[in-house]
Amino acid sequence: MMRRNTYLLLAVIGLILPYYFLISFFTAHGIDARLFLKQLFGTPGATFFAVDLLLSCVVFLIYSGRETKRYSMKHAWLCVVALCTVGLSCALPLFLYLREPYLTARR
Repeated sequence: MMRRNTYLLLAVIGLILPYYFLISFFTAHGIDARLFLKQLFGTPGATFFAVDLLLSCVVFLIYSGRETKRYSMKHAWLCVVALCTVGLSCALPLFLYLREPYLTARR
């Protein structure tokens, strides 16, 4: 139960922190998608992190899809919504939170 609560806490933190920075950007620059992408891919270092994160998201979708079928998870679609609206920082711990009861039931 402690591990499951930790996953939930991390999912909430993974929701709040990214949106804090996104809202800070929009507050400073308005909704400027061109500037956002320019800054996201503006340097080789930033591009490294952006590409790494995008590839990690693809891996997460494949892995979570397989695990969802394996355990017949009911609410795993919420993780895809979290991934598309927030990011991996929220979607991954949310997935682990949702999967935990299925793991416990198998023991």
